[in-house]
Amino acid sequence: MNKLNNLPLTQQIETTKVLKKAISTNKALANLNGVARIIPNSAILINSLVLQEAKDSSAIENIITTHDELYRANLDIESVTNEAKEVQNYKEALLRGFSLVKDTKLLLKKHIVEIQAVLEQNDAGIRKQAGTNLKNSLTGEVIYTPPQDYETIQELLTNLENYINEPNDIDPLVNMAIIHHQFESIHPFYDGNGRTGRIINILYLILKDLLDIPVLYLSRYIITHKADYYRLLQEVRTKDKWEEWILYMLDAVEKTSLETIELINNISDLMIKTQDKISQELPKIYSKDLVEILFMHPYTKIDFLVDRLNITRKTASKYLNELEYIGILKNIQIKNSKFFINIELFNLLRKGI
Repeated sequence: MNKLNNLPLTQQIETTKVLKKAISTNKALANLNGVARIIPNSAILINSLVLQEAKDSSAIENIITTHDELYRANLDIESVTNEAKEVQNYKEALLRGFSLVKDTKLLLKKHIVEIQAVLEQNDAGIRKQAGTNLKNSLTGEVIYTPPQDYETIQELLTNLENYINEPNDIDPLVNMAIIHHQFESIHPFYDGNGRTGRIINILYLILKDLLDIPVLYLSRYIITHKADYYRLLQEVRTKDKWEEWILYMLDAVEKTSLETIELINNISDLMIKTQDKISQELPKIYSKDLVEILFMHPYTKIDFLVDRLNITRKTASKYLNELEYIGILKNIQIKNSKFFINIELFNLLRKGI
């Protein structure tokens, strides 16, 4: 078993290559944070991107969900699969973490335990029983044995909590890579360590004021480069190869920031186009609030309009039918409920980034 050391690391981490990469990554992330502010209601972005992140973060652990299922789960429909429910739990866990960090300006051990409990929908908490190890899914060979006893896990988590919250001189993006590695190596829970660790990434960037809202969505990059992700995690443990791991994580942040900027610009353009179309073709029903409802979720239903616009069900139904008539929405029947898809937004998000 590899003994896991406390943080901070003793070796020189910020090599010339790392520092150079950190400059371009910080710039891309700052641009993303600026662009995210162009969408008037941040809930629009959070809903769309969190569900994307949730879907892909769960896919790393092989929970595959179709987008249709996903957005239906967001509307609390009973017909969804367990996979879609798991994705919904991921979204809830990320948003819970976001509100904890915003409220307390800290990311504590107890917050991480709470996030994981929402994610897994149980209170098993930190591992108390020995026997957990990480195996190669093809050969069954044990690749890594994390700390086994409860006290050691607790001590390592307390050390990680201090490292996350106490200021140091290392670039926060480099710290994010170190924290992610340490958390995955402690592997404190029976289940959901990967997804919890990826939520911690986003929350750490928010804690350090590099992001205002959780819109950086790293799971797609990690899925695309999955073999490297697991190889590099392990090579830090066996060969102390920190530089390659940190460069990998910086590249994930940089490339994802640039792709997300493009997606946000596309959502913004589509909102303006939709706004213009409704104000020209349906001026009597047009309002900014109506457009926001259509972009809050790719699916909408009568209740959303009734609640937000303060109108009757009959009027809401008339609005939605008129929006379908001019080609913005398309209605689908699921069980006994009628839903309306924002066709272009749905296709944009289905393509992903």
